[in-house]
Amino acid sequence: MQVVVHGSELSAATAAAALSMVGHQVYWWPHPAQPWNVLAETDWIRNEPGLYHQLSQSIDNGSLTLCESSKSLPSASVYWLAVSADQRNDADQWVEQTLGREPHDFVLVNNSTFPIGHTEVLESLLRKERQIAVALPDMLEEGRAMATFTRPDSWILGSEDEWATRQIGELLRAFNRRENNVRLMPRRAAELTKLAVIGMLATRVSYMNELASLADSLDVDIELVRQAMGSDRRIGREYLYPGCGFGGPSFARNLYRLSNIRAREGQHNGLIEHVVQVNEQKQEELFRKLWQYYDGDLKGRTVAVWGAAFKPGTARIAHAPVLRLLDALWAQGVHVRLHDPAALPAIEHYYGQHPLLTLSGTAQSACENVDALLLVTEWKEYWNPDWRRLSTLMTTPLILDGRNIYDPSFVAQHGFVYRGIGRSADPEESEGREDR
Repeated sequence: MQVVVHGSELSAATAAAALSMVGHQVYWWPHPAQPWNVLAETDWIRNEPGLYHQLSQSIDNGSLTLCESSKSLPSASVYWLAVSADQRNDADQWVEQTLGREPHDFVLVNNSTFPIGHTEVLESLLRKERQIAVALPDMLEEGRAMATFTRPDSWILGSEDEWATRQIGELLRAFNRRENNVRLMPRRAAELTKLAVIGMLATRVSYMNELASLADSLDVDIELVRQAMGSDRRIGREYLYPGCGFGGPSFARNLYRLSNIRAREGQHNGLIEHVVQVNEQKQEELFRKLWQYYDGDLKGRTVAVWGAAFKPGTARIAHAPVLRLLDALWAQGVHVRLHDPAALPAIEHYYGQHPLLTLSGTAQSACENVDALLLVTEWKEYWNPDWRRLSTLMTTPLILDGRNIYDPSFVAQHGFVYRGIGRSADPEESEGREDR
């Protein structure tokens, strides 16, 4: 099929790469605010596993053509719209003034995060009977975008038109072979489903964070509770990990959108509002543990921070927990030595030359003469550090584990004070008993 993809979001880049990989002839028009020459140099597109390589390969073999303007776009069977929420007016204008004048039949795929009901608005801007807009919400996992597009758990397709549904089935056939994983529903239901999924995942994480706070007060290891909960088939193990908050350009933004929708409808949304509040509080959890350990005496101290990206596998820091943490530390005059394998350029661009920030080239160099090590993003390279080496580098052997990736008793046996999210251990306690 001949497909036009419009947008500069991760969802647009992934669609262009994946669809061109399986035989479709794809024409990709990035949004003018971020043309390809800009996108190609961004850290997030280069660090997304397999994405940049596939884009380059498709461009080289001719299955993907980059277009600089809408005027260079050919007529297509499918138009894939994946722009950011603040580019909605631009998208409406393109659909009305360009696609609305096309004489042929086509399907317009709304893969953007627009308000619920906007797929219907897009279709109202088209003129022919077989120019149909469908909703196909962006369900990609950043850091696994190509994997979640090509091997999805399911596709959420909002379509009330049989012909358009068949066209999308053919478009995605290469990614839907083992079983039919397209969940067909009305367009508004599909748009709401995306927000509902985000809300459920965020609620599970926030619930575990609430339990972790309770575990701290009861001298209970939250890891034991988590494993027991996960073994219950009614609950399952996914998204049961307490931590120092979640973030990301899509996850946090969509959670706020879900909360705002309820407010606009005149309905109190206590649960989602509480989820948002818990997450904001948890983003400062490591700061509070540092404050407690030093009894508020933080001015002039230096700490190492491992991890800045909002999750492993990406270079993006949008709504990342580290941002709120850094602001809290700097407000108390704490100097930060920060390491991240991918996100340091984004941090430098965001903060510039901050007097209390040093960007470290290696994880170990960040720990020289520091008063604590704060683990924020659980990159694999942080999971098994040389504890003996760290003990000689750090001024104070204090580990604040924001992702609970370390074994408290093992860390304490190496002479460190360990504080996680709902678990802790001290060196003198590490022998002779199981630490909480």
